[in-house]
Amino acid sequence: MKIENSSYIPEKWRFYIVYGIAFTLFLLVGGRLFFLTVVDKDFLQNQGDIRAERTETIPATRGMILDRRGEPLAVSTPTWTVIANPKKLWAEEFDEGVSPESEIKRLADIMGVGSSWLQERFEKNRNKSFMYLRRQIPPHEADNIMSASVVGVTRRKEYKRFYPAGEVASHVVGFTNVDDSGQEGIELAYDEALQGEAGERSFVKDLRGNVIRTIGEEVPEQSGENIELSIDLRLQYLAYRELKAAVTEHRATSASAVILDVKTGEILAMVNQPSFNPNDRSTLEYDQLRNRAVIDLFEPGSTVKPLTLSAALSSGQYTTETKIDTSPGYIRFGRQTIRDLGNYGKIDLETLLVKSSNVATSRIALSLPQDAVWNMFYKLGIGSLVGIGFPGEVTGVLPVHTRWRPAETATLAYGYGLSLSTLQLAQAYMVLANGGYKVPVSIFKQDGRPQGEQVIPREVAKDVIKMMEAVVENGSGKAAKIPGYRVAGKTGTVHKVGSNGYEYDKYISLFAGVAPATNPRLAMVIMVNDAKGREYYGGEVSAPVFSRVMEGAMTILNISPDLPDGLREVRLDKKSPQRVVLGG
Repeated sequence: MKIENSSYIPEKWRFYIVYGIAFTLFLLVGGRLFFLTVVDKDFLQNQGDIRAERTETIPATRGMILDRRGEPLAVSTPTWTVIANPKKLWAEEFDEGVSPESEIKRLADIMGVGSSWLQERFEKNRNKSFMYLRRQIPPHEADNIMSASVVGVTRRKEYKRFYPAGEVASHVVGFTNVDDSGQEGIELAYDEALQGEAGERSFVKDLRGNVIRTIGEEVPEQSGENIELSIDLRLQYLAYRELKAAVTEHRATSASAVILDVKTGEILAMVNQPSFNPNDRSTLEYDQLRNRAVIDLFEPGSTVKPLTLSAALSSGQYTTETKIDTSPGYIRFGRQTIRDLGNYGKIDLETLLVKSSNVATSRIALSLPQDAVWNMFYKLGIGSLVGIGFPGEVTGVLPVHTRWRPAETATLAYGYGLSLSTLQLAQAYMVLANGGYKVPVSIFKQDGRPQGEQVIPREVAKDVIKMMEAVVENGSGKAAKIPGYRVAGKTGTVHKVGSNGYEYDKYISLFAGVAPATNPRLAMVIMVNDAKGREYYGGEVSAPVFSRVMEGAMTILNISPDLPDGLREVRLDKKSPQRVVLGG
């Protein structure tokens, strides 16, 4: 019995050993499954999602930019972008006689490009899963490429910006890049509001890239906000046409013009030369991008003399009848001499503007408190940002001295020693035209008249406007006349500043004015830089532009004439049938 029992025991232990090993394996496998399905579930799920799930962005439509009447200045049009997955192309198993190279050649033939060039691109990106083939092309071109059914070639929807007004409004509107991000102008300044928010949808793909099913709910895109500008496209076209014609006629280097609504502060037109076409930037030069009306600075010269007279009348030391002795026609300040074109003798303030007397202006400035002229310029916005939120807007230069030398006071009073932009000068004239009441300048359409402040006594502003009428009637601004309307304005002709001081053969030609003078509605400034023709005075180069543009603006905006005769003949211009000419 003992011998039998001893032979049985080892067999029983062998069973337990095998059973124990199997049970241990079961525990290990079960523990591992528990770890993978419970403990490590999130990690594994994420890894699976990475390999199978895809999230596609749904592009949002960029908001439109409109003029004050709802005319589109910038719109987004749907296009298709064709993309390729080179990695997928080389991983595909093709039938005999077909290869990635042959597929690329077939694709190149359909796209109309060189097969060697396209082959090189695919080879360079062979291990990548994304490559652009064509961006922002019309639907029919995308359909043609997709009809080839080349492995890994797909398309997605994008939007391309289009600018209906082209070069006419390019400096105001700006443009976007190929990714629909603002680069210049309003497109850049208000890019965030225009962009909107992209949507997205998620789906599962198999190993061959085919969509199996969608996941979750689609998040819809939110289109960008539409922006309504104060610009009136009719006036913008008119000002652009006349400014371009003046630059061509006088062979000028550049020019800018601004029209403001004097009651609301709205910018109705802002144009520059040279310009560019935002729809075709293949030949674009950097210098063409400058919105010169808010960026370029110049010395305003005689156009600030009405502002100096505003300071004089506001001080109480002068009236419109006050006489200033300009004899002998010049003033000396040490080695510096300020001259008039002749000896005008004793003249009143109106004659000062008509003759554009530097001597009389200097004498007035020197008789006032030291900071009187400076304070007036500052209150009218010179030396400060206009604040329209435009990229690159400049403050200009209004010099500050602890102690003013007589020559500095005198030259400041007639427009030298300071610098400003076309928009800043237009703002100053807008205040004069609005009875001395300053409202904020805006590039956006206003629902009503904004709040402002009285910076010049109303009667003073009216007196200065009346005196500026004489400049147009009897002085250097005669070319600014508008049939049927009274016009107030001032010319300016300024020597340009070069690397070695003033250049006496290069000029800035200026005209600043308002109309109708009895109840001003519009203020306009024209700046023409470096006119190279025989004519270069502001009254010869810029004043005619004012006349032609304002004449059209009065008709477009249906502003009643204010000349006493009241009767006008309406006729069509033979050269431009769309242009109405009003004759007395």
